[in-house]
Amino acid sequence: MADKARLRDCKRLALFCFTLVTAWETVSGKIRYSIPEEMHKGSFVGNILKDLGLDLKELSDRGVRIVSTGRTQYFALNLKSGHLITTERTDREQICGQLETCLLHLEVLVEDKVKLFIVDVEITDINDNAPRFQEDELEFRISELAAVATRYSLEEAQDPDVGINSVQGYYLSSNKHFSLDVQTGADGDKYAELVLEKSLDREEQDVHDLTLIATDGGDPVRSGTAQIRVIVLDANDNAPVFSQPVYKVSVLENVPVGSLLLTVNATDPDEAIHSEVTYSLRKMKDKASQIFQVDSKTGEISTVGNLDYEEAASYEMEVQAKDVGDLSARSKVLIRVIDVNDNAPKITIASLFSSVSEDNPPGTLIALLNIRDKDSGENGEVTCSIPGNLPFRLQKSFDNYYSLVTDRPLDRERVSDYNVTIKATDRGAPNLASKTTILVQLSDINDNAPIFNQTSYTLYITENNPRGASFGSLKANDPDSGENARVTYSIPGTQIQEAPLPSSISINSETGALYALRSFDYEQFREIRFQVQAQDGGSPPLSSNVSVTLFILDQNDNSPHILHPSFPTDGSTGVELAPRSSEPGYLVTKVVAVDADSGQNAWLSYQLLRATEPGLFSVGLHSGEIRTARSFVDKDALKQSLVVLVKDNGQPPLSATATVTVVVADSIPEILSDLSSFSAPADPQSSLTLYLVIAVASVSCLFFTFILVLLALRLRRWRNSQLFDSSNVTFSGVPVSQFVGIDGVRAFLHSYSH
Repeated sequence: MADKARLRDCKRLALFCFTLVTAWETVSGKIRYSIPEEMHKGSFVGNILKDLGLDLKELSDRGVRIVSTGRTQYFALNLKSGHLITTERTDREQICGQLETCLLHLEVLVEDKVKLFIVDVEITDINDNAPRFQEDELEFRISELAAVATRYSLEEAQDPDVGINSVQGYYLSSNKHFSLDVQTGADGDKYAELVLEKSLDREEQDVHDLTLIATDGGDPVRSGTAQIRVIVLDANDNAPVFSQPVYKVSVLENVPVGSLLLTVNATDPDEAIHSEVTYSLRKMKDKASQIFQVDSKTGEISTVGNLDYEEAASYEMEVQAKDVGDLSARSKVLIRVIDVNDNAPKITIASLFSSVSEDNPPGTLIALLNIRDKDSGENGEVTCSIPGNLPFRLQKSFDNYYSLVTDRPLDRERVSDYNVTIKATDRGAPNLASKTTILVQLSDINDNAPIFNQTSYTLYITENNPRGASFGSLKANDPDSGENARVTYSIPGTQIQEAPLPSSISINSETGALYALRSFDYEQFREIRFQVQAQDGGSPPLSSNVSVTLFILDQNDNSPHILHPSFPTDGSTGVELAPRSSEPGYLVTKVVAVDADSGQNAWLSYQLLRATEPGLFSVGLHSGEIRTARSFVDKDALKQSLVVLVKDNGQPPLSATATVTVVVADSIPEILSDLSSFSAPADPQSSLTLYLVIAVASVSCLFFTFILVLLALRLRRWRNSQLFDSSNVTFSGVPVSQFVGIDGVRAFLHSYSH
């Protein structure tokens, strides 16, 4: 019991020593750790945080993670401590089988630098398996005539451990007839032979029971036993002989189960029952024993399981032929597995940036891909491609890694996202392919200014509009998205003619609707030119301007204004003179009027509304000229009063009236006497006296001069009358109005001098 306790303590000490791992970084960027097998889940492997030169905060900020390509994840990264720990129980024999060195490869990716570190974890062997014989009981039938020193091959013990922990020796229980000879083969494996040391005598002892012990070199030492029963037979002095020492065969990995691979043949020169040979397979690994079998009678070797080149490319075993006398022979069998293209490439996305800004330059990394094919040769050579019409390209980074990068400038306004299909194809026959699709979305930048639907706008509004009336709407579109596409409108100007622009026109900043903040007057200004600015919500914001012309439409809101005859302002009464000898059509005067409106609202027409003698005068419909319609007769009154109506063409029409007084006379005394009767002084007595004094003085002093002047003026008037009849009827051709006041001859002469 003390020995057993001591062994357990030694075992614990050994496990503790194996858990002391080491890590170093090679020049090529590799990190290597070494741990013993059979470590439990969560066991410490190495301080990868320290070996990468990072602190604990950077571990998550830089996106450090493990990119694994194996079938089973044996390790994980503890983000709280930065340690590499185990996630599964590490059984070296299960992971690597009989490989001398057991290495597990994993890749640690630092995403923000897109840097990859190769980590090799070596699983060292511990002596956790005892040697074991495939059969617990071995039986030999040996002829009693067997010669001394005859050797009998014994079954080798199998130990999944490697190195010193594998089978190191064989021992045989004490026996005077047999001894054990342990040999070391060219491959380093030890095998034992049972050697006959003393002749057998069936009559003396027909059965010999022996114990075969196989031990390994571990600490503590483990062992396995098999019972050997030797049955002494009558003479059988010839062992079987194989037709060739080595059998070789090549087979495709996809052959169906039960396929015949080859037939071995051994012959025994003995006769009868001693020549019967049985076949068996020896020195097979555990996996090989589940794949191959031999027909004990015919020697046909066939498959009982599926072959997989990716698991094992070749198998080596021995076939034994034994006769009934337990004389045997062995031959080596080499089976080479030929790879077929039965594995499609596998695409693994190691890193992905699914959102890319549209202003990133060509060569920007989108994704890092790992592409592997478990086949070999051309079957494992992979080519990758993406559709040629996309602005991306694939470039090989290193080993089996490819980078998906941008190939040319991107424009989100043309294409907002891309579905990039990556196809990996091997070179097998027929080739196999796999696909994966990556969605790449483009994030927007503010690279487009708002654009108005029109290059300029022309709008209309009728004058006298109500305040707040809408007279149009503008629309600008921004092809960007989100806040970069939100458009606001404003009017950047400050002044239109005499009025501030902000107090006259406003715009809805969200909809672009324009409103009049005041009532416009066509007669004040007929059009307004201003700019409207559309600005997006980007940073920095972009804007564009458009010219807007607002035309004020006229309304008939102004009556005609009489310019001539105008109401006297000097206290006199204006009259027009017409000679009694005037012919029909004689131009007496012209009514001149204007209308502040425009268009048809300013088209004026004239008509005679009332006259002292109907039919004596006529008025031009569009010219306003007052002419005599017939010659004067004696019964016609000297004073003619005419009322002329001036009307515009608006709807409804507006009008004004002008009163014209025409005096018909041929001589000055007659005119003066008639003018005296027209006066209407506020003080009749004083005014009459004043006028009589002025008249008598004027006639006395200037009688003769007046006669000469009067003749000259009459001659000039007659000449002007001839010119007026032949000229066009325009405002410039109308004679200057003639006014004679009751102030006397001086006013009369002054009027005619003009």
